[in-house]
Formats: sequence, C-alpha cells, structure tokens
Amino acid sequence: MPLSNAKLQYYDSNVLRLPADKRKEYHQQVDRLVTALGVKLKEQTDIKVTKVVKAGSFAKYTILRKTNEDPVDVDVVFYISGRNVDHETLESLMQTIYDVLVKLYPNKSVEHFEIQRKAATVNFVGSGLSVDIVPVIENPWKPGYGWQYDIRDGSRVETCAPCQVKFVQTRKDTDANFRTLVRLGKRWSRHAEIKLKSFMVELVLAHLLDKNGKSGSIEQRFRDFLLYIAQSGLKEVIRFPENGLGLLMPTFTDPVVILDPVNSSNNVASRLTEAERVEIVDAAQSAWETAYFASESDGEEEAWKELFGARFKVEEAA
Repeated sequence: MPLSNAKLQYYDSNVLRLPADKRKEYHQQVDRLVTALGVKLKEQTDIKVTKVVKAGSFAKYTILRKTNEDPVDVDVVFYISGRNVDHETLESLMQTIYDVLVKLYPNKSVEHFEIQRKAATVNFVGSGLSVDIVPVIENPWKPGYGWQYDIRDGSRVETCAPCQVKFVQTRKDTDANFRTLVRLGKRWSRHAEIKLKSFMVELVLAHLLDKNGKSGSIEQRFRDFLLYIAQSGLKEVIRFPENGLGLLMPTFTDPVVILDPVNSSNNVASRLTEAERVEIVDAAQSAWETAYFASESDGEEEAWKELFGARFKVEEAA
C-alpha cells in the first residue's frame, strides 16, 4: 500500500534530516574556523577576503545527517579580491590556505588537512564534521559571482554561491516538500552507489517541480523522479528559468547535460561518462519497479529498505 506523506515525513525528520542541535553545533564549529582562518590570512598573506559564505547542501538545508554512508561536510566559500583570474592558479591559492591551516592548528597532524579537487578540507575528528574551504576570485562587476578553479586541469568556472542557495529556497517556497524529496533522492543515490551527485539530484527534482508542479503525494513524486530518469535516460538537456529564454547556449557533447542555474555555460554533469549514465538509468528503472511493487503490496517497508537501506522506518518501533 502507498506510504502517506506523514510516514515519509517521519522518515525524513527522524532519520534523514540533520537535527537542529547538530546543525547549531556545526555552525559554531565552522564560524570559529572561519574567524580564525580569516584573521591568519590577513596577518600572514596578501590574500584579501571580502566575504565568506556557507554553501552547498548545508546552506541549502538538504544535507543528510551523519552516518557511516553519509558524511557531513560544509562548503565555505572565501571570496578573494585583487587577484587576476587569468594569472591566478588554484594550486597557489590552496597551498597558501593549506599552510595557514597547518599553522592555525599546530597540535593537529598534517593528515587532518587534505587538498582536494576544489577545496582545502579540515576534518574535525570529534564531531566528524568536514569543512571544505573553497577559494573564489570574485567578479567585482557581478555581486555574489566569482571564479572557482579545478585543481586537476586548471580550468575555472564562474559560480555564485548565494544564488545556488536561493535557487533551492525558491523551490522550497513553492513546494514545502521539495527538500524532503531531495533528501530521499540523495539517500537513494548513495545507497545505490551510483554517480548521481547531490547537486544533480537537486536539479533533476527542481526540473520536475518546474515542469509538473507540486501536486501528488511525496511517494508518488519520488517514484516520478525515478521514472523520469529511467524513461528519459537522462538524454534531454535539463535547464531552468534562471538560465533565461532565447539565449544562445553552448553546444555540449557530454552524455548528460544539466545546466547550472547560475551559469548556463556550465554543465554540472559534464564528468559523467556514458557507462555511468547507463548505470544511473538502470538503477532508477530497478528502483522504480521496487517502489511500485512496495506501493501496491502489503509489507512494503522491507521493499523500501531495498531503496534506502536498513535504517528506513516510518514509525517508532513497538
């Protein structure tokens, strides 16, 4: 039988969603790091930080609570001025920030800091929180915008962290269940171990909301999410009103094209291979069949655990 909104909201609130006390703890931990790092960068370098913005799933309220499968990380964007975007490199920025982090935490071993693809990461052992420090060369002519670099190939992409947060907030204002659906989608994709990243889940669900509206139960709309991926094969270009109408778009040759709503020249799915696209589509088809069976039969909870994992529950145990 179908799961009611109340049951899926119970699962979201009690299993998936980051609890308010943990959110407050992480905010405080991040704020202390940001303040200390900002002071040290000003004292020890010529980097001028104009503002700091929390970004990613944490800022969008779509983050999952910490489990062995679901790590908790917070993206913190440092907007940097006075740097030439054509001459600057991520390696130089990251090394500077990395060196300051090591000095900032002299009692921690260097292994607590990692230079990743687009950020320096601070891992706090006690809380299990990871903080990604993301340097962005600000665009002085477009508030909130700036260039973010890729450490592997040296490429850069224009982004807007506040705009990304606003994009999700706008959908949440339209649909009170949007964030719940995103968390369901993220939990499924992680449990299925496919390469459908969190940002892509948000964008596919936003596309369906823009296209179909918010009618229907949470369960039905989650099944529609799976069915859309399975039927479309992720072969159609996904774009948004924020990308504008009638504008000349770049030609993409990637297997999957999902436009960044804050930058129409950026395909957020560009790194997906054809084999990964097929794997995602096959996983969605199988998941839809399982969800449809669960919705039409008794004893559906065990079937839903195939999609979300053993922690799935819709009520307190007797």
